[in-house]
Amino acid sequence: QVHVAESGGGLVQPGGSLKLSCAASGSFFSINAMSWYRQAPGKERELVAIITSRTNTNYADSVKGRFTISRDNPGNTAYLQMNSLKPEDTAVYYCNVNYAPSTSSRYMHVIWGQGTQVTVSS
Repeated sequence: QVHVAESGGGLVQPGGSLKLSCAASGSFFSINAMSWYRQAPGKERELVAIITSRTNTNYADSVKGRFTISRDNPGNTAYLQMNSLKPEDTAVYYCNVNYAPSTSSRYMHVIWGQGTQVTVSS
């Protein structure tokens, strides 16, 4: 089975930094993309950043210039470097992994991590 585990969350003051990690493990052929989402209480889950197998990236407007997504190569781990954190960044951050189970797979699979809490407060 494929598993995803996030780590690196915590409490930080406004203007501070955190680095989140997302590790994918198990049986799969390749990972096509890894994404970070976040969800605050009472809010919809939103896409924060995504990185593809070609290392193309995209960011939500609210985090551009502050957050950086990266991925190791070969890529089983993704990172989210968060700088200049704001109180509105407070949320549970989830890792989403889009992967191909085998060489013969015709469909991509998606799995979510359990989430890691990020709290930005003074």
